[in-house]
Amino acid sequence: MDTTGRIVRHGAVDERRYRSASSENNGVASTSCQGRETLECPHISPTTAAEALVKEAKMHIGRFFYENGLDFDAVNSPSFQSMISLFCRRGMQCQAPTVEELKGWIFEDVIKEMNQRVDEIRRSWAETGCTIMLDGWTDANGRSLVNVLVDCPKGTVYLHSSDISDCLKNMDAMQTFFAKILAEVGVQNVVQIMTYSSSAFMKEAGTQLMERYRPIFWTVSASHCIELMLEKLGSMDLIKQTLEKAKIITRFVHSNPIALKYMQEQTNGSGLVDSSRTRSIRPFLVLENIVINKETLKTMLSSSHSQSSILMSTMEGRRVAELVADRLFWTGAVTILKGAIPLVRVIEWMNKSGNDHMGYIYETIDQAKETIKEGFKKKSAYAPFWQAIDDVWNESLYSPLHSTGYYFNPNLFFSTDVFIDPEVVTGLCCCIVRSTADFQMQDRITVQMEQYRTAKGAMAAGVAEDRRSNISPALWWLRYGGECPELQRLVVRVLSQTCDGAAKFQLNRSLAEALLNKRRNEDGQERLRDMVFLRYNMQLQNFVPGKTTYIGSDELDLVDDWIGNESRNDVSQNGDASGMEMDGGGLSVLGMRR
Repeated sequence: MDTTGRIVRHGAVDERRYRSASSENNGVASTSCQGRETLECPHISPTTAAEALVKEAKMHIGRFFYENGLDFDAVNSPSFQSMISLFCRRGMQCQAPTVEELKGWIFEDVIKEMNQRVDEIRRSWAETGCTIMLDGWTDANGRSLVNVLVDCPKGTVYLHSSDISDCLKNMDAMQTFFAKILAEVGVQNVVQIMTYSSSAFMKEAGTQLMERYRPIFWTVSASHCIELMLEKLGSMDLIKQTLEKAKIITRFVHSNPIALKYMQEQTNGSGLVDSSRTRSIRPFLVLENIVINKETLKTMLSSSHSQSSILMSTMEGRRVAELVADRLFWTGAVTILKGAIPLVRVIEWMNKSGNDHMGYIYETIDQAKETIKEGFKKKSAYAPFWQAIDDVWNESLYSPLHSTGYYFNPNLFFSTDVFIDPEVVTGLCCCIVRSTADFQMQDRITVQMEQYRTAKGAMAAGVAEDRRSNISPALWWLRYGGECPELQRLVVRVLSQTCDGAAKFQLNRSLAEALLNKRRNEDGQERLRDMVFLRYNMQLQNFVPGKTTYIGSDELDLVDDWIGNESRNDVSQNGDASGMEMDGGGLSVLGMRR
């Protein structure tokens, strides 16, 4: 296996538009005359300019309230009012909005802003294609709910939430559900539908959908699939037993003030428990921390440490001392890390690198396998790890889109160690045939592929390493692929797609759960729908890869499992114990936990 590529130019594809999409500010779009610039507009009087600044300040405050689901009544709190007063004393044109304004004109103006942004993103789908993302879960009442998002280089937008409980029992109903989404997005715009599940039912649903809509591919989130690989590894006896022993160490260290203080002094305050919010990788990162701090642990429990006798005066302390002195424990830990950490690094890469994955996911998984192989040398040692990876790759993760992305990534294709195996060739042919029904078009694409393979014409100018490694594969195609318009369009539509699913956005699921309860009048339901639409899309607009906005309850549960804290109160499934009510025609979001 190997990895690959991305994006293009000529004809329907505009490099300036794609570049604008890639570098677009995640913050709120500015208007022509706002902030200080308002004072410089010659047609605005000083009084009008001051009023404009106050209005803009109120808009910013409103966005803050909507994005974070705050109770509007908070504007009347003394601390909020004193904060606004402080700004005014510093010379800023600022005035706190009223509850009525937050429910009224401010809300309407911010909704209008967001609709304009969503419309702009929608218009780009025809050029770059898009990915429909399904983010599904089961709520406390046993309902199967899903948020529907659409992703493209210009941005990610939230469309709506649905209760698909009945669809999961009826394949025809599920296909009808997909047909409605495709009609809303535009079948001609969709390159792939990315799901959150690899269940047998969802696999069958994907198979039927691809039979009905030939150009569309059904894929599973790559990060979800890699988590499945790690789950398979975690079920192995050696790994399971070693991780349980590691928990004994972390629980002791983090529950004993003397041990914790010593470890924090030696680890710059971090201790042993890792702060990563990704549930599947945390056990392996904790084990890695333990191995890194092996000598520190030994020193802490040795006679040379002034308080070692206190630490080993308890049964737990003596048990940890035995583990730290056990060569088999350390051998097992190192073995596990050789097989698991390469996969952990793939998830970390996906979390931090944005959406630019399609050109590299094939190669990245292959390189993870090679790293595991090099760590073990003997096939009998690395074979179980490879088997876990291959099982998930073949059953759930792999898509012909990945082969196509690998082949058309110039940064990989024109390198010295490129390897085009049969899986890549088969996947590439499948992608071309499915994406292009016209035989003459397929012939033109085949001819143009030869120009790419031999780097002829304009593409020759982009073969140099500094011209293909310093930009994304997508922009490379925009710059150098204009002489091959049919191939260029195909490559754009493939390589503009993400490989990672909607879970990375950490959208607050309790919002959708409240929306789908439908226990309010029509006006209240419509206003709540607008609020959820606004809040989700604001969170998507401001999303920064690798930045955690909050830690959900399941993540806290895992931390507790490693430090032995069982006293925490339960919160809702996605870490947001918020209750949502309609109060006097306005939305009140209560008890938010961040």
